[in-house]
Amino acid sequence: LRFSCRRGGGLAQAGGSLRLSCATSGITFSTYHMGWFRQAPGKEREFVAAIISGGFRTVFADSVKGRCAISRDNAKRTVYLQLDTLKPEDTAVYYCAGDGIWNDIAVRHNADYWGKGTQVTVSS
Repeated sequence: LRFSCRRGGGLAQAGGSLRLSCATSGITFSTYHMGWFRQAPGKEREFVAAIISGGFRTVFADSVKGRCAISRDNAKRTVYLQLDTLKPEDTAVYYCAGDGIWNDIAVRHNADYWGKGTQVTVSS
């Protein structure tokens, strides 16, 4: 099992946008529900967004609702996170994750499989 979080983060300006992508291997991607989480320095990991295996249902944390999109390409086995109108409080390490049970990732905010994080830093 392998998740590869591609560089899409890094340093960004407040008000700008970022797009992260996470390519997977070792799982039957199309059967997994995928999500993004983040962890800011000194804080607990928090849920950001999730997308159901078929791509027709999404959920978002209140902190990003209205400025966030999650999508997936099952043919490419990749999940994406688009975050707009960036704020300094979006600064965190972002992780993609996958789980076979929708409520685990979308409601209980947990997952069986995790990718390595990618740092996003938003400057004001």
